[in-house]
Amino acid sequence: MFGFKKKEKIDLPLQVPKHIGIIMDGNGRWAKKRMQPRVFGHKAGMEALQNVTIAAKNLGVQALTVYAFSTENWKRPEKEVKFIMNLPVEFYERYVPELHKNNVKIQMIGDTNRLPEATYQALCKAEELTKLNTGLILNFALNYGGRAEVTQAIRMIAQDVLDAKFNPGDISEEMVDDYLQTSILPRVLRDPELIIRTSGELRLSNFLPWQSAYSELYFTDTLWPDFDEKALEMAIREYSRRNRRFGAI
Repeated sequence: MFGFKKKEKIDLPLQVPKHIGIIMDGNGRWAKKRMQPRVFGHKAGMEALQNVTIAAKNLGVQALTVYAFSTENWKRPEKEVKFIMNLPVEFYERYVPELHKNNVKIQMIGDTNRLPEATYQALCKAEELTKLNTGLILNFALNYGGRAEVTQAIRMIAQDVLDAKFNPGDISEEMVDDYLQTSILPRVLRDPELIIRTSGELRLSNFLPWQSAYSELYFTDTLWPDFDEKALEMAIREYSRRNRRFGAI
């Protein structure tokens, strides 16, 4: 009598993206499930961020852009916004030393003009402390909005045309790329190959609209504070299974 062996599932080798973007969503719902105030979830989210950053570095990721606070998040209750704005201060004191030891370089994008002084200074100190590090770049998108970023780039390009620095016909995709806030990253790292959104929401919410034109999107029901090294590896494993064609066959 003939029998058939069950076909084993073959795991492909991990194709680790150079740049991953993460929309860290679900802190409030995580806290609510535990009968805690929303700010409790934001605090837990910081712990998750440190762990995921170090895990990403160990896997070989070169840049991690995290959506920490959007231009639309100012609509949240004042008390919650004030708490979130204080998180970078705590993050600097509690988590940056460990990230620095792991050779992580910290940078930020977004409109810093509206940030409280203490928030801005904490991020500046983190940038200064880690500026010579050569490992993973942790890029905070704080008070960031994708449309605002593109609008600002258009204004700067228009002004440079008026100043006769170049002609309108000279404008290319590469030039636009140089006027975006992600120009602080090396050119090969500016566009994330993979964008992860936690908490089950299925949208980008104004996060890196130009840069994500060909990003692979990965959505998970996991709430951000529960997102860990294993969850990150699962996302990268799913990314590894995809065939990125960039419009070709």
